Amino acid sequence: MVTLNRIYTRTGDDGTTGHGGRGRISKNDVRLVAYADCDEANSALGVAIAVSGLDEEVLAALHRLQNDLFDVGADLCTPIEPDPAYPPLRVTQEQIEAVEALIDRFNEPLGTLRSFVLPGGTPAAAHLHVARTVVRRAERATWAALEQHADAMNPLTAKYLNRASDLLFVLARYVNRGDGDVLWVPGANR
Repeated sequence: MVTLNRIYTRTGDDGTTGHGGRGRISKNDVRLVAYADCDEANSALGVAIAVSGLDEEVLAALHRLQNDLFDVGADLCTPIEPDPAYPPLRVTQEQIEAVEALIDRFNEPLGTLRSFVLPGGTPAAAHLHVARTVVRRAERATWAALEQHADAMNPLTAKYLNRASDLLFVLARYVNRGDGDVLWVPGANR
């Protein structure tokens, strides 16, 4: 486990940060951007949880996502290397499949979409849409990092983020199910 007794170290004052115990990288490195975006997504989920009065099933799914997003960040900041001294935390296919099962469970009672959904509806759904877009950004950043560092990164991180954003989309629709989705009307204001 992590022990945090002292919060500031001053080691990042030169524009670098520790990278999974394997040296230092620029704070602008694409790998750091990817796990920083995961951190932001986790914070957006925290806001949705804190202010939205969600039911227990939705809260359980969101708490799972929050924990998994920390796993993704840990995976992204720990390069793959042969025979590591300590087995690193890696995102697994089973985590992706668990999210897919949640998508199926929450999507089942929803009607078929015949248009794109506009972010909004209830405050809870609006917060979930914000979190969804931040997770999408984290996914894009992860794919960019994979393009540069594929041999040292777990590609399941990007796949997990793709499913996580899909789950947040479905959860936003699920939260709006009583009032209905806000749907895009192409050319409505012409």
